[in-house]
Amino acid sequence: MSARVKLAAHAKERRLSQARPFLPAGSATIDDFQKLDIRVGRIREARVFPEARRPAYQLTIDFGPAGILRSSAQLPATYPDPQALVGRLVIGVVNFPPRRIAGFESQVLVLGALPEDGRIPLLSVDDGAQPGDPIG
Repeated sequence: MSARVKLAAHAKERRLSQARPFLPAGSATIDDFQKLDIRVGRIREARVFPEARRPAYQLTIDFGPAGILRSSAQLPATYPDPQALVGRLVIGVVNFPPRRIAGFESQVLVLGALPEDGRIPLLSVDDGAQPGDPIG
């Protein structure tokens, strides 16, 4: 590998680690994790959210026994066609208090990766998981 390629790789690695550093070991406990109710959901509807300050979709998500919950998610950069999300299994935190976003009540935080390029690839599960299944 050339010195130039090594420098470019190192610079990218440094930017990624500076974007959001790892938290120190021991800064959270298993008790902290167990306070979160993280569940599998299935997106039933996804539509453009023109009132949002940043490009976003309004998602309607089926969480099985917990019912239908709604979320505002900044996903257009990653998923330009909202219909591509319909039917997809996603992971969400369902026990945060609701947030008002441009008059819309967002009831669940849908989880995704946060790469440096600004996209938000959604976390998902393999076949066999069902809406409402807990994540642990």
